[in-house]
Amino acid sequence: MSRHFLELRQGQHLTLTPALQQSIRLLQLSTLDLEAEVSQALAENPLLEQEGDESSAPVSVAPDWPATTQADDRAAPTEQTQDTEAAGADRAEAETDFERDRLEYSAEGRGSRDDESDTRPETVRQVTLREHLLAQLAMTRFSPRDAALVEMLIDELDDDGMLASPIEEIAGWLDPAIGIEADDFRAALNLLHSFDPPGVGARDLAECLDLQLRYADPARFPEVRDATLLSVARALCQRHLPLLATGNMARLREALACEADTLRRAHALVLRLSPRPGSAWNVPAAEFAVPDVIVRKTRQGWVAMLNEAVVPRLRINQLYAEALGSPRAGTHSALHGQLQEARWLIRNVAQRFDTIQRVAQAIVIHQQNFFSKGWEALRPLTLKDIAAELGMHESTISRATTQKFMLTPFGTLELKRFFSAGLSAVSAGGEGASATSVQTRIQALIVAEDRSRPLSDSQLVVLLETEGVKIARRTVAKYRELLRIPTAPLRKSQAGAG
Repeated sequence: MSRHFLELRQGQHLTLTPALQQSIRLLQLSTLDLEAEVSQALAENPLLEQEGDESSAPVSVAPDWPATTQADDRAAPTEQTQDTEAAGADRAEAETDFERDRLEYSAEGRGSRDDESDTRPETVRQVTLREHLLAQLAMTRFSPRDAALVEMLIDELDDDGMLASPIEEIAGWLDPAIGIEADDFRAALNLLHSFDPPGVGARDLAECLDLQLRYADPARFPEVRDATLLSVARALCQRHLPLLATGNMARLREALACEADTLRRAHALVLRLSPRPGSAWNVPAAEFAVPDVIVRKTRQGWVAMLNEAVVPRLRINQLYAEALGSPRAGTHSALHGQLQEARWLIRNVAQRFDTIQRVAQAIVIHQQNFFSKGWEALRPLTLKDIAAELGMHESTISRATTQKFMLTPFGTLELKRFFSAGLSAVSAGGEGASATSVQTRIQALIVAEDRSRPLSDSQLVVLLETEGVKIARRTVAKYRELLRIPTAPLRKSQAGAG
């Protein structure tokens, strides 16, 4: 028989308050998602407003939280010591440059040109491949029956313009009483093959390339006027693509029974064809990354500053706040709750950008050489390194760098790209070489190689060792494959075809 008893135990556990949950969620949002979140809060909370709205004056909410949100390891601004004259000049220079960048990103700098424009290039509607093909179908004199079959096939094309389902399967979808068989769809498919773009409706890569050669425009491909060359190129596409992928041109020449020069020209013609004929009609709308941080160069080095154009300027509505402070407002519990939510949002937004700025500055300090020399100078850096330096958890660093962007001399880059694993070997500078820098160097060596005598993986290993980076051949092969660079024999065959 079990006995019941009471026992007291002491323990510790973490409780996520609503304010802390909101802080974590805001930190992992991108700039666009944060803008949407703030817009929704402004629409739903009458006590929250954006600076610039002159309907009411701002009210201070500073007593509820510290002026600096990360006060664990930083003093208040009033306790900081005076900077030297050189540091002051650097700061003035950086602030001047930053103000110029802020105007470029802000609506103030853009003026009203965006509002006056009725159409924007990134939002222009693109004609789809289906619409392009149906427009051609409408101009033909096909019978209603044939046109309906061709339209069914058009609906079965994938984004690349290839037929996604077998003919027999498509025919099986129809009621047998209609009397439509697979041969009827094959005839309709032959009609579809004559449409633009050449190669549309193909069932595999070989047929796709062969169709492009069959319906090639002589003005674009003058090589097709040579009957012998066209015959070799079509035979190459129809029967010998797997052999071509191996790069064994001698064996391929024997299989096609042609001269080396003819094979070279046929190969060059095939390389100009498109394996995805419908891809030109599937261009996504342009997406722009707005930088959260802008990097500027000063006399003391590179520094990271927040892009003020993306920082929401929020405040508490003074009229509502004063009304809630009167004795008669004690019964408005809902408004008191909204006041607290507004204060949480203002504090957490400020903390979000403060965290991003601190993490970005730590990254910039570690990667000073990158901003001057590029990817080859990228040092090994991990989330753990930044977390230990700033006294934060790795998950916080991960949230602060995901979908957060930095404007650099080499473009707008995601903060995640500055983290790279280090190799066991050391570089010429006496420190670990990052995987990204080694990949960049491998790509540069291959670009500069003699195309008639491409570098093998073993030769790349030797060249890297002369530069102070020791690396295994299999690692070089792995990095080359990640860069989508073919092997040396295949690069040589492609050079010969060109």
